Amino acid sequence: MGPSGLSMRREVFRGEHEEFRELVKTFLAREVLPHYAQWESDGLVDRDVWRVAGKHGLLGMDVDAVYGGGGESDYRYHVVISEEFARAGVHAPSLSLHNEIVGPYLRTLTTPEQRGRWLPGFCSGELVTAIAITEPDAGSDLSRVRTTARRSGGDFVLNGRKTFISHAEQADLLLVVARTGSRDTEFSLLAVERGTPGLTVGKRIDKIGMRALDTCELAFDDVIVPAGNVLGTEGRAMAYLIRNLRQERLWIATSALAGAESVFEETVRYCRDREVSGGTLISHQHTRFVLAELATSLAVARTFTDRCVAEHADGRLGSEDAAMAKWWNTELARRTVDRCLQLHGGYGFTRDFRVGREFVDTRVQTIYGGTTEVMKETIAQSLI
Repeated sequence: MGPSGLSMRREVFRGEHEEFRELVKTFLAREVLPHYAQWESDGLVDRDVWRVAGKHGLLGMDVDAVYGGGGESDYRYHVVISEEFARAGVHAPSLSLHNEIVGPYLRTLTTPEQRGRWLPGFCSGELVTAIAITEPDAGSDLSRVRTTARRSGGDFVLNGRKTFISHAEQADLLLVVARTGSRDTEFSLLAVERGTPGLTVGKRIDKIGMRALDTCELAFDDVIVPAGNVLGTEGRAMAYLIRNLRQERLWIATSALAGAESVFEETVRYCRDREVSGGTLISHQHTRFVLAELATSLAVARTFTDRCVAEHADGRLGSEDAAMAKWWNTELARRTVDRCLQLHGGYGFTRDFRVGREFVDTRVQTIYGGTTEVMKETIAQSLI
C-alpha cells in the first residue's frame, strides 16, 4: 500500500533509502516521540537530541566525510528525513532546516578555513544552525530587508531586527541576510556566532502551532562581524537565496504531503472503528465520499511530488515546478487536515488527537518559504 493507503508503488527510492528510513524511524521512536509532548510544553527541545542525531548520521549527510559528514550527495536522503518527521507529526528539532536550508550555504559558499571551523560541529550536532532572513516588515518580499552591515576597517557592523527565526534560541551559528550596498539587490550573507556582543535573542514567539520549535526575534546592535565570516561574495546573497529556494520549497512540499497522508491514514482507521447512527462512520456514504476525494487528491499530489524529487535529485527541477509543488501540497494538507478533523467530531478539536495538533501545526506551511500567493505569482511570471 502507498502512503495514502492506495496500491500505487513509489519508484523514487531504492533499497538504501528504505534502510535509511528505518534508521530515521528508530531515531524518532527512541529519541523524540517519548519526549515530544514535554518539548511542546516547554517550547524547546532538549539540546542533547541534536548530538544524538549527529551520532546516528542524520546531520550533514551530504557534507564531505573529512568534516564528519556522510559524503552522500543524493538528495533523496533529505526527503526521507522530512517525510518521516512529518509522518510522525514531529516539527522539532528541524533537522531539515539545518540540513537542507542552512547546509547548502555552508557546503558551497565557504572557504576551506570556514568549513574547518563550522562543518564538523554541524555534522556532530554540537553546532546548531539557523538562517535569519525575515524581518518585522519583510517576509516574502526580500527587497524590504532593512538590516544593514556597513564596512568598518576589516569588519562589518551589523544592525537590524529579525523575526520568526526558527532555532534562534539554540543556534550556535546564525546566517544573517543584511543589506551591504545601496542597490535593492545588494545583500550579503554573514555568519554570526552565539555570544557575539550586540546580538540579542529576544522573546520566544507564542505560536499557535509547532510549539516545540523555538522561534524567536533577534536584535543586532552594532554587532561586529569579521570579514572572515562573510559567506560567498559580498553583495551576492540575493542570488544565493534564489538558487536555494527550489530546495527549500520542495522540502516544505514533501513534508506537507507526508503529514497529510499520515493524518488521512489515521482518519481512515478512526472512521472504521467509530460507531455513529447505527454503524461505523465509514459505513455512511458521505464519509466514504469524503475519504475517496481525499485519497484521490493525495495520490495525484504524490505522483507529481515524487517526480519533482527525482528531477531535483538529477539537478533538473525548475523553479516553477517547485513553486507548484509547494503551494499545491501545502494547501492540500490544510484542506485534508480540516476535513479529517470534521470526521473526528469533538475529538478532533483536542490536542489528544493527532488531527487536532496538525490542524494548527500545518497552517503555517502555506506561509513560510513563500506564501501561496507568491508561489502563484512565480508560476504566472513564467507564462508571460
